[in-house]
Amino acid sequence: MPHLSFRSTLFITVLLIAGALGAAAGSGWMMLQDFALASRQAGVSALKLSAAMQQIDERSADMERSARQYAVLQAPALRERFDEAYEQAQTALVDIEAELPVSAATTQWLERAGRLAAGFEQTVPPTDAVDAESDLASVNDRLAAAVRSHIDQRNTTLLDTLERSRDRLALQMLAAVVLAMLLALAIGWWILRPLKHVERAITRLGEGSFALPVAVSGPADLRQLGDRLEWLRQRMAELETHRNRVLRHVSHELKTPLASLREGIALMQDGVLGGLNVEQLEVSRILDTNARALQERIEQLIGYNATQFDAQHLDLRPTALRALVRDVTADLKLQAMVKDVQINVSGYAPPVRGDAAKLRIALSNLISNGIAFSPHGGTVRLELSADEQNARIDCIDEGPGVAPDEVDRIFEPFFRGTRRAPRPDKGNGLGLAIVREFIAAHGGTACVMPADRGAHFRIELPHAPQAV
Repeated sequence: MPHLSFRSTLFITVLLIAGALGAAAGSGWMMLQDFALASRQAGVSALKLSAAMQQIDERSADMERSARQYAVLQAPALRERFDEAYEQAQTALVDIEAELPVSAATTQWLERAGRLAAGFEQTVPPTDAVDAESDLASVNDRLAAAVRSHIDQRNTTLLDTLERSRDRLALQMLAAVVLAMLLALAIGWWILRPLKHVERAITRLGEGSFALPVAVSGPADLRQLGDRLEWLRQRMAELETHRNRVLRHVSHELKTPLASLREGIALMQDGVLGGLNVEQLEVSRILDTNARALQERIEQLIGYNATQFDAQHLDLRPTALRALVRDVTADLKLQAMVKDVQINVSGYAPPVRGDAAKLRIALSNLISNGIAFSPHGGTVRLELSADEQNARIDCIDEGPGVAPDEVDRIFEPFFRGTRRAPRPDKGNGLGLAIVREFIAAHGGTACVMPADRGAHFRIELPHAPQAV
């Protein structure tokens, strides 16, 4: 079976199941045919025996009547009538003997009929002939009883055969159904097991884990799919390695001339190369500012790349959200005091299973964003809550908010919205992107909620398994 395709496997399975059920149905049909044939033969035999018995009764009556009349009238025609009735009765008796096993009643009938016939020849005493006439009726009764007993016995045998056939058919149908179920379960297991492997492999690739090779067994087309996934894993691993290498090379190639540029600007500002007039000093300050900004951008790009890598490696432990929020707000207290912004924390959320260090970074970036965009004397509200599945943190500020057409892009790296902070902002557009990376790595979500004033960000994280 390893070389069979998925379609061929299903086709063979259907054929096997249909064959098992068809064999049981065919056996049942043959049993029904045999029973119908036996029933028809039994019916024909019963009709034949009944007709023969009726013929014997009628002819016996004719024989007795002819014998009595002949004893009085001595007419040859009565003898002929007797002989004709006797011959017809014997023919009917032959039919009965062909169906019945050896019976004493048939022998007795022949004996009584023979004695009655001997009366015509005067070879027996008249009293014996009279006795023969009286006994013939009782012999007919015994013969009729034997015929009925034979018919009843045949009917009983037929019913017993039907009962056994029914039981055998029930067992065959049960065996066929069980066999079909076992075949379906076996083939289902054989097909679903590699599908689970495919699902796990795709999940690992989606999570950026390229260490484990992809190995899929089962039907040929599923194994081919596994081979393509393995090729994709290797290709993605190569691309990831190449991306990191290019990023390192680019950052190095940029930092080296940038360091020389900043060193030259510093020499110019220090007057080592000669004095500078006011305009030249202004130009040198602009160059120095832009060089520093460029260096920060390079470092931020490298840092964001490291953040994406770190998001794939979590140290998951039960983490108390409220205590974590308190710690983060304490760290940001000085930043809030400088901008005269209040931070209010309310509510409660149950523990989550997470990496406390990375959740701390995500919360710090989110709250810092709220502080940066809040006006002087504003407030950043942190509201903790939960539902049946997730713990929730809402961060609400009083700043300009998020433009409706920018909601879907606000978490993109280096994206800066059109609505600016009240004071000059040196943000790099990576804070919210890091929030989304770390929260998504924990199986949670980060989104923007509708708000009448300011920005309303929401983080949702799954409960810790022990916290219900």
